Amino acid sequence: MEPLFLLYAIPLLYLAFKLWKHFDAKRDQQCYILDYQCYKPSDDRMLGTQLCRDVMKRTKVLGLEEFKFLLKAVVNSGIGEQTYGPNVIFSGKESHPSLVDSIVEVEEFFLDCLHKLFEKSGISPSQIDILVVNISMFSTSPSLASMLINKFKMREDIKVFNLSGMGCSASLISMDVMRRMFKSHMNSYGIVVTSESLTPNWYSGNDRSMILANCLFRTGGAAILLTNKRSLKNKAMLKLKCLVRTHHGAQDESYDCCYQKEDDQGHLGIHLGKNLPRAAIRAFTDNLREIAPKILPITEIFRLTILTIIHKISLASSSKPRWPKPMANFKTGAEHFCIHTGGKAVIDGVGKGLNLTEHDLEPARMTLHRFGNTSASSLWYVLGYMEAKKRLKKGDKVLMINFGAGFKCNSCLWEVVRELGGKKGNVWEDCINSYPPLSLANPFMETFGWIQKEDATTFKSL
Repeated sequence: MEPLFLLYAIPLLYLAFKLWKHFDAKRDQQCYILDYQCYKPSDDRMLGTQLCRDVMKRTKVLGLEEFKFLLKAVVNSGIGEQTYGPNVIFSGKESHPSLVDSIVEVEEFFLDCLHKLFEKSGISPSQIDILVVNISMFSTSPSLASMLINKFKMREDIKVFNLSGMGCSASLISMDVMRRMFKSHMNSYGIVVTSESLTPNWYSGNDRSMILANCLFRTGGAAILLTNKRSLKNKAMLKLKCLVRTHHGAQDESYDCCYQKEDDQGHLGIHLGKNLPRAAIRAFTDNLREIAPKILPITEIFRLTILTIIHKISLASSSKPRWPKPMANFKTGAEHFCIHTGGKAVIDGVGKGLNLTEHDLEPARMTLHRFGNTSASSLWYVLGYMEAKKRLKKGDKVLMINFGAGFKCNSCLWEVVRELGGKKGNVWEDCINSYPPLSLANPFMETFGWIQKEDATTFKSL
């Protein structure tokens, strides 16, 4: 009897051991944010109304109709007067920047942001095991990641990824790379560095589909310190629950709606097509369809399923269904929404698609007003606003959503590990008490509204 018992017991014990080892290993594959740091240039880099006027005057190919278009775009953009621009705009070199100008812009961000992150966290550069850098519109050799390794003297065995061309969606793509690396590299520290280089990409022509980028994009960046160390989970700020990426590059309309090109006069810039909203809606819808089952509670999924069946039955029995098409309540799966600040229309569209309130949209609107569209890093400024307002409580869920050329829509869900708020060094700390302001209107219409009454035959200059 005893040998027979052992014959059955040993395989069962071995199976139990393997199962325990499998689930125990998964605990070391989690992705935690320990800290993050957003970049804030000096106040002399703010793009005020008069400076914008000077930049437009320097662009000789702009005429009255282009000025009217720019005025309408800026007034409706949701961007304020305290956003930041690259140094070349202030030195008057935006139409002919050098390679050195572009490198200096990136170095300025690298040194400021990462020095502060290492100082706050107490982690040294030599402890970093994985590095992911994403800057879409500027690439050098050696790579920007190599530049960073050189500046901070990181280890020779560091795992490095340098991403380019991913657009505004690059931040969550970098996070996905880090998440996958954590699954095979235990007890590691990782850093994601996300920014954009405006210096070589300022548009100096008069194509309206390309001028728009000058109105929206501003200087910014962020560095995020992550780990999968189980021993540090209680010190972490956020824990990644799931991440979904949607890419519609196979569809010509989506692929062509946002891309870098030269205009008829040879001026390089970013083309934003009229079909971009349609491409964004399609990608957003497909992304939500995939992430919804991962983040919504079972009760909401059950409710949605029942109402969908009723709607289809109603639709089959009558041309005018008595039951409207049901919408998922994403607020049952997340308390906070970090939305890419691609523009007022983007925020409005996501808010409508998710049925969000103005309170939910406030962090994104305020970030757009204060910092503009800082491309892939904008999500972290939105998160910083939530933290500065002490909205993030332990156990809360944060849904991040961003869009990018290709066309791509990415989203992820974070869980707040500990109560956050009042962190020293938050990019909002010196102005958070003045937000939200009574009005988000910028002074461009008040200053330049007279242009709308001008006639092309008599108009001379700004």
